[in-house]
Formats: sequence, C-alpha cells, structure tokens
Amino acid sequence: MFLTISTTGTPERPATDLGFLLHKHPDKAQAFSTSYGKAYVLYPEADAQRCTAALLLEVDAVALVRRGKGKGRGGAPDAALAQYVNDRPYAASSLLAVALSAVFSSAMRGVCNARPERAGQPLPLRVEVPALPARGGTELVRKLFAPLGWTVTVEPVALDAEFPEWGDSRYVGLVLESETLTLAEALRHLYVLLPVLDDAKHYWVASDEVDKLLRAGEGWLPAHPEQKLITSRYLSRRWSLTREAMERLELVRLAEADDSEVEEIDNAVEPETEAEEKPTPLAVQRRDAIVEALKASGAARVLDLGCGQGQLVQTLLKDTRFTEIVGTDVSMRALTIAGRRLKLDRMGERQASRVQLFQSSLAYTDNRLKGYDAAVLSEVIEHLDLPRLPALEYAVFGAARPRTVVVTTPNVEYNVRWETLPAGHVRHGDHRFEWTRAEFGEWAGKVAQRHGYDVEFVPVGPDDPEVGPPTQMAVFTVSTVKEEKAA
Repeated sequence: MFLTISTTGTPERPATDLGFLLHKHPDKAQAFSTSYGKAYVLYPEADAQRCTAALLLEVDAVALVRRGKGKGRGGAPDAALAQYVNDRPYAASSLLAVALSAVFSSAMRGVCNARPERAGQPLPLRVEVPALPARGGTELVRKLFAPLGWTVTVEPVALDAEFPEWGDSRYVGLVLESETLTLAEALRHLYVLLPVLDDAKHYWVASDEVDKLLRAGEGWLPAHPEQKLITSRYLSRRWSLTREAMERLELVRLAEADDSEVEEIDNAVEPETEAEEKPTPLAVQRRDAIVEALKASGAARVLDLGCGQGQLVQTLLKDTRFTEIVGTDVSMRALTIAGRRLKLDRMGERQASRVQLFQSSLAYTDNRLKGYDAAVLSEVIEHLDLPRLPALEYAVFGAARPRTVVVTTPNVEYNVRWETLPAGHVRHGDHRFEWTRAEFGEWAGKVAQRHGYDVEFVPVGPDDPEVGPPTQMAVFTVSTVKEEKAA
C-alpha cells in the first residue's frame, strides 16, 4: 500500500522544501521498521517546481496474523485462509495511518527546525491514495474530507474491469488537493480518516486511543459535521471510549465558543484528583506487586538479584519491615548508578546498615547469597541465553535457597497490544527470549519440582482476557511438606 504527497514551488520557495518539512532527504530512499512490516520513503520527483514524496508500506502478512492472533478484519477463527489472503498489503488502512505517524511524526506535529516559517504556512498540496477501502462509498469520502478544505476527486474501483456488469468494489482511488492547509494538518487528517473509511483497526483499541484521536483532531474534529461517525469508527465502536471522546470534544467546542481554555470549563475535579487517575506505569505496578509478595511471605532479609539501577532496593528501603536489603548485579556501572540513586555516601548510619550492594554473577554460586528470607529476580531471566538458565536456577534455588523467590518476566503474548513494537521484535534489545504464559509456567513448574518449592502465578498490569497481563510473576515458596519429609 502507498500514498504520495506532492507540492509545487517557485524559485523563492522551492518545492523541495517538502523534504525539510517531512525530515526526509529527497536524494535518499529510506527504510523504517514498523509493527507490521517495512515502510519506505522515496521521492519520484524532486526539483524546485514540483516535489513528490511517496510512502510505501510493505506489510508482513504472517507477522500481522501472529501479532493479531487472528482478530480483526479478515481474521475470524473460522476463516483461517482469510488471515493470509486479504487486502491489507494493498489497500490503505490503519496500518498505513500508523506508518504515517511513525515515519512523519515530527512533520505531523508541525516541527521543522530547518524551515520553521514554512511549517506553519499553507502549501499547494496534492495527496493520492490509489487504493482506499471506503465503507460508505464515494459520498462518505467527500463528506469526510471536503469540510476540511480539500477538493476531493474520488473514483470507485471496478470489481473487474473485464466484467463491468459486476459493478464497483468497496475500494476507491482518492485524490485530495488544497492550497489552504499546512502539511501537518494534512497528515493529521489522513492519520484519522484512513482507518475511519476502512472502518477497522489492526490493533487492540485501548483508552489511549482517545488521546491519540483528540491530538490528531485538534483544530478540526470538534467542528466537523461527521464528528460522531469519525469518533465511533476510529475507536472501533467501543461505546465507553466513544462517549469519553465525545464529551471531551464538546468541552473543546464550548471552550472555543467562550474564547476560554478547556481547563476553565472542566474545573469540577481538582487537579490533584486528576493526577491520581493517570495510569500507573508498568514498572511501578511491577515493583508494587513484588513488594506485596514479599510482605505476604513475611520476609525481612531480601536479595534483589540483578538489581540494575536500584529502583526496587530504593522502594524496599522505605519499608522498615525489611531489615536487610542486598542488591547484586554483574555490571559495576549499574551498581555505581544504584549507589548514586540511593545516596549511599550521604545515608545515615542506621539506614546504611540495612543496605549493601555488591557485584555477583548469577551464572555461578555465591556463598554470600545464602541464608536470606527472599530473593527477587525482576526482569532478569530474559537477559540470559537459554543455555545459561540452568546455572542461574542452581545458583538461586539450589545453592542460595531462600525461603521465597519472586520472578517476573515479560509476557510475549501481550506484545500485540503495543502498536509501536515492530513485528517479531522483543521489548528490549538485550532480551534473549520472551515467553508465553504457558512457557513460563512450564519452566517455573519444573524448577519448583526439582528444588522443592511450591509456585503460584500472579498477573502484573492489566490482565487482558485474550493475551493476559504485560508482566507475569511467579512466587516460589519452599514446600513445607517436602521439608518435613526431608527432616
């Protein structure tokens, strides 16, 4: 699938300024990874009189199925073939909209340090989309784009040119022309309206989609005559999200009519309350879940194995029930940063007696780790090569053998919910693997069996009914039954 953006110019204002505005050099063909394939930017023509930038998205259909788990258009469980044979590689959709946002993010915000005066000026623009799904037909295409200042040329695509009697398909060829819009405005129109016309999203629509819609719709969506249809379709007809978006759009409209700020109208809730309602970062949710597990175990002396920059150690120090906290890491640089975070050089004597940091590798046994109530491996195991896991397993569960071990690791199934994560990529470049819930459960069960532990699993973060939580946590506890038998 692809689209082109063209402009014309004069010797004083050359058309090649388009390259500065898009932050993509006309003399180069550039490639970018996206969640569902490769995006390419190239310029079929570029001179002072006329410049055209083309965005080509090469969709990886197999990755799309794997990430989407068969959901969405053409992916019903009983339509296995349709998951692989469909229009997604060819017709503009939310896939292309996401690529627009990823590749032209600065241009969409109207940022251009090289030509700041041009970024805020209208340009003679021509946008061509050769194949666009239009659920609602050519008339709906005009209703969506014409109120925004576009001259709309839309031609239906025949089902088969050899058999005109079959009629038209649901696809159209679209040409948009305007001399009154900035490039940023044009890109934001396309970002919202391409998936609206397709009437489908290739990724899970969550609450943050409301913020995306309002950001891209700023300045034009509140007054659009098709506002309700745009909002409903963009949010995949999720009623609760659509209602929230409509309420916020109405506040914007009222503020504009009253020549005031939205905050002046929407003042029924104190700012402190609003701040409390912001989503809690996953890293904080993970630390909170670990602390709760440690509290439930009754642990007082705790090891943070692979402590990194010391965030968990810092959290544990705030709770006096943890009388001794040890952070270890193989990286001296990480331990140095952790020491600065904890302000060890300025810490009072009593507090300093509760904490220590030292270098240690989990690939080897370390007698200094013996005798503790609990150990934490937070986002650690996925950084090891799989052949090294047995060594870590013995060092922690066999040699150190704390009464409780808490292990957290990413749930790879949840990765489909992150729109910007490229297909087939792990969450962090240093991750050697990421496990499904079944794979993590199998590993944890075998470890528990081999070393005399019981294990239970706790979801961390929003527990999605289809793909589970973003983080999976296992809490190992020494089996009292096996200990009694051993005694």
